[in-house]
Amino acid sequence: MSSISESMLKYYNYDIVFAEIPDEVTLAVNITCCPNHCKGCHSPWLQQDRGEVLDSCAIDALIGRYGGQITCLCFMGGDSNPQEVEHLSVYIRSNYDLIKTAWYSGKPQLPVAIKTSSFDYIKIGEYQEKYGPLNKQTTNQRLYKMNARGEMENITSRFWK
Repeated sequence: MSSISESMLKYYNYDIVFAEIPDEVTLAVNITCCPNHCKGCHSPWLQQDRGEVLDSCAIDALIGRYGGQITCLCFMGGDSNPQEVEHLSVYIRSNYDLIKTAWYSGKPQLPVAIKTSSFDYIKIGEYQEKYGPLNKQTTNQRLYKMNARGEMENITSRFWK
């Protein structure tokens, strides 16, 4: 039997950012309990079980506070419970017409049960120091935008200068 902390998402903090999703003003929500443990992780404290519960009530509070300032909400992590990330993305898309959703997953691919149509953007790939982050052409990570046909369009090159 799983504990309560394993069955729900928690977030440590959040910030309005401009560089995570091209052309979007994004509320980036940092999710804890990251199972990936990437070497060189820039946020190792997010591997710990800490923070506030991230559920529809927390989403409503965050969007209530920042909704007029953002165009996208990005789940930064959540690989410990991808179904809940998808559930919250669907919740946002069903209740907030003007806010897009994004998910930064550290996994090399999405779980089979996750529908890409539940998101506007998805980043996949663990951080690997030798390849660098998204803004390096050598990165192993990829950012996809869901196009009108529901396909994943690779937009990673938008980060390269």
